[in-house]
Amino acid sequence: MDLEQKLQELKRRDQLAQEGGGKERRERQHKEGKMSARERIEFLLDEGTFEETDRFVTHRTNEFGLSEQKYYGDGFITGYGRIDGRLVFAFAQDFTVFGGSLSETNAAKIVKIMDTAARVGAPVIGLNDSGGARIQEGVASLGGYADIFLRNTLYSGVVPQLSAIMGPCAGGAVYSPAITDFVAMVDKTSYMFITGPDVIKTVMHEDVTKEQLGGAATHNETSGVAHFLAHDDAECLSMLRELLSFLPSNNLDDPPRKACTDPSDRADTALDSIVPAQSNLPYDIKDVIQAVIDDRYFFEIHEHYAKNIVVGFARMNGRSVGIVANQPAFLAGTLDINASVKGARFVRFCDCFNIPLITFEDVPGFLPGTQQEYGGIIRHGAKLLFAFAEATVPKLTVITRKAYGGAYCVMASKHIRTDVNYAWPTAEIAVMGPEGAVDIVYRRELERAANLHKTEPERTASREQVRQEKIEEFRDRFASPYVAAERGFVDAVIQPRDTRKKLIQALEMLETKRDKNPAKKHGNIPL
Repeated sequence: MDLEQKLQELKRRDQLAQEGGGKERRERQHKEGKMSARERIEFLLDEGTFEETDRFVTHRTNEFGLSEQKYYGDGFITGYGRIDGRLVFAFAQDFTVFGGSLSETNAAKIVKIMDTAARVGAPVIGLNDSGGARIQEGVASLGGYADIFLRNTLYSGVVPQLSAIMGPCAGGAVYSPAITDFVAMVDKTSYMFITGPDVIKTVMHEDVTKEQLGGAATHNETSGVAHFLAHDDAECLSMLRELLSFLPSNNLDDPPRKACTDPSDRADTALDSIVPAQSNLPYDIKDVIQAVIDDRYFFEIHEHYAKNIVVGFARMNGRSVGIVANQPAFLAGTLDINASVKGARFVRFCDCFNIPLITFEDVPGFLPGTQQEYGGIIRHGAKLLFAFAEATVPKLTVITRKAYGGAYCVMASKHIRTDVNYAWPTAEIAVMGPEGAVDIVYRRELERAANLHKTEPERTASREQVRQEKIEEFRDRFASPYVAAERGFVDAVIQPRDTRKKLIQALEMLETKRDKNPAKKHGNIPL
């Protein structure tokens, strides 16, 4: 075979690899509203930057007639490219080839790029669209999953790992995305579950559809497995590109910085009156966040789940920061099981990748009730406390209103190594709210006031008058931010309009912060 023939043979094999499962199966994908695997890779990465690896890999199975069915790439596209000029590694499961099923050989392809990504310090992005393990290969395909799970675990906190669920992802296949840092799902075309509707009906006698059981809405709103809800493949991939713009490439790098035209000393007078005069009235904490950050642009994470806490990324004077905030507009901003776990996971991610944390605090406490106690709010709430306490990145807190009880301690208080703590004049910092405190501390005095009168209406009115006086007295004496400031538990009481300027100054001061935890293998977070 001369050189020209060899080049023609290369061209032929390249073309076969490009074809995947063939035109007809790709068109079927398009009819379902889905891009093909290669189209997804091309959309995700900067144009012309994708370098494919292991394009000519095929499976080694001869059972069940598979020796006659071999496709170059074996149903997975792997390689590396650029996003906004930065190196990333990616793989995409091709549903047109054996339903995107995992085999021993295509698992090795993924393992190879994951190992390389860890060595060079670059993110890994997985585009999942698979029927699961290749049944014909038995334990060999299961072993392939385990090989991937190991890398997901070992490289957690080393390089960012992102997952997009863009079709089926069932059985053991769900555990790789579950270990990764962020999961995006596409509405109506993707789903995740351990056991499918048929098995559930047989074993549990429950009727449920794939969408109800493990659709994008379910995992974004109910289970919290997914962080992003996209309406089509293009939006999903765009979200991943945007997410990466806030993240460093690895745990040794600093987050990327962008040029900022939003003045660092910009004051927003609307913040001075954003907190209602009555402490039991809600307001939207996102209005506070947007007023403070660069260009009012907040990239929210887990938007549809545990809405009583808000987490996401923003920039302060061009620098990437992680935001954690209680949301008074939902469940009064209380911390419950889901909010605690959501917050803890986000805090730990930011700490892994050197992203400073800014906490906006307005928390009346932990959500009461038997459901929370039986569900383990003590253990789950401790996760958020553990995450904030162990984090060594720059940490800043702004108390906008309520900071009561144990929740005050948990939400990045000065006592758990937060570097800079500010309070607005509207802040209330105490063991509990004035109403509850007065009912306990002044119980006998309230009873004496009531006993001065004979009729029930007079008794009630007298008691309530004294109660309101004591509530105001308690608020001024014990719940005032100046009490905490006198003890150094907050570094300054600031005018709300100056919050942006103060935070940016503090971040610049903390830019060279160095801190570490005691030497140990790892902590034992209360899982």
